[in-house]
Amino acid sequence: MAEVEAVLAPWLGTAIPGLQYGAETPPDLESRLPFVRVERLGGPDDRFRQHPTVAVDVFAATADEARTTSSAVREALLALRGEVRGAVISSVRCDSGPSRQPWAAGEIHRRGALYTVTLRDA
Repeated sequence: MAEVEAVLAPWLGTAIPGLQYGAETPPDLESRLPFVRVERLGGPDDRFRQHPTVAVDVFAATADEARTTSSAVREALLALRGEVRGAVISSVRCDSGPSRQPWAAGEIHRRGALYTVTLRDA
């Protein structure tokens, strides 16, 4: 089955110009802002489909950039349907909208949201 991180993160990188992405935060995060991290937290699978809960974190240089970027990510994900990178997305639900999240480096601003994505292999 398709890995949701490998489907969503690169798609977001093309859907939102200038956005860098990954399943992990890079060691040089400060030089790669804005950056979005997509990580599966769990969620059920059945024989043909996955229904993962996905954490999407946006890292940015300013609070305003984090807010506007996380809003753009939310709008893009909620509109996502169809074939993407070897998977078919049938629905995306926002379970917890973008909100300010703590981050160790004070000069980096983070906003996180939780989504449930329903997908299957293409």
